[in-house]
Amino acid sequence: MVRRKPIELAAVATAAVPGLTPTAVSSAPDDPADFDSALLLDSEGKRWRVRSPRHAEASARLETEFLVLRAFAPGIRAELPFLMPTVAGSVRLGSLSTFVYSHLGGSTRSVEELTAGPDALAREIGVALAAIHDLPRALVSNADLPSYTPNEFRQRRLNELDQAATTGKIPPALLLRWEHALEDVSLWRFNPCVVHGDLHEDNLMVEGQRVTAVTGWTDLRIGDPADDFAWLVASNEQDFVDAVLAAYTSGRRDTPDNHLLRRAALSAEFALAQYLVKGIAAGDSSMVAEAEEMLDTLAHDIAEHGGQPISVEPLPPAAAAGAPAAGADGTVARDAAAPDAVPGIRAADDDVPAAVPPVTVLPVPAQPAVIVTPIPVEPAPVPAPAPAAPPATTPAAGPDDTSTAALSIVDAKKD
Repeated sequence: MVRRKPIELAAVATAAVPGLTPTAVSSAPDDPADFDSALLLDSEGKRWRVRSPRHAEASARLETEFLVLRAFAPGIRAELPFLMPTVAGSVRLGSLSTFVYSHLGGSTRSVEELTAGPDALAREIGVALAAIHDLPRALVSNADLPSYTPNEFRQRRLNELDQAATTGKIPPALLLRWEHALEDVSLWRFNPCVVHGDLHEDNLMVEGQRVTAVTGWTDLRIGDPADDFAWLVASNEQDFVDAVLAAYTSGRRDTPDNHLLRRAALSAEFALAQYLVKGIAAGDSSMVAEAEEMLDTLAHDIAEHGGQPISVEPLPPAAAAGAPAAGADGTVARDAAAPDAVPGIRAADDDVPAAVPPVTVLPVPAQPAVIVTPIPVEPAPVPAPAPAAPPATTPAAGPDDTSTAALSIVDAKKD
């Protein structure tokens, strides 16, 4: 699918939100494999965000996010220490739905900027994480969203590991390192909770030392809280991670389990395999090549430095002899073991040694720098207005509207 330029997304937004007149547009950080995104400025000085899916699965995620946002009643939103997006309108282009959101205050920052920030900002991130994980589980179950027990989640990852192994592109040492952690039952004793599921720096809006908003609610579920820490662990800034974890621990109603950061490190590493599988499924050769390069870098760093500790149980000594490859069917033998690893970076557990050079887990590539494009001021032909919906069911969304009332979906078809 050809990537939509920001100025094209601005045109789509005018169909989704009647009366919207964009005057400037810029690109917006997002997952480039799944979405085209843009930020708009309209004639009244208001700002908007447009997210357009690049394939059917991404479109389904945006539809799910709309249901999630609608499930957050005003009372629940009021208790959160941050703001959430409000859907202002949507438009269907073929089989894919593009959504327009009211803009939220603040701006995104890179991981480097966040980790170099003040301790107050780390505490804000920890408090935000705690608030998400303490959300009522009924919020997820009532919306018919996924819910996993610890064992179901572990088995799901094992299945994903087998799928990744069939590509033949994962270094065997990584396959066996991950499998050993997934077979380490003691690692998977945690209390499931509400999980954002796609938390990273591009979904945090920051202003000064405050987290003003959290976006990207496409993967809400009940599962492992460690998944929302994966991007933090991948930063390799342990002091920052410790500060976030301390604020998170004090803010949670439930005490976090001791192995949360170990599973977060596993999730950060395994995200590279998921990126590879996604690239192969999409037929994107550049994405596949990039994933292979990052996996090879990770395997090399682990071989040289030992890597972040993820397993509680030590690797079997017999594994030092070498790492057997995946079987003929692509799956990893369940009794195989990886080369013994040297304990590395500090994790959440008190018994983990420190002072070994960190392993760099490269994040999924982000969008290029934002470029602002003015919208031409020449008047454009005005299409015939769509029939007005009854006010009782489709109220207009103003700039301060925090409701998630049902929205009309406009079909945009070519003549």
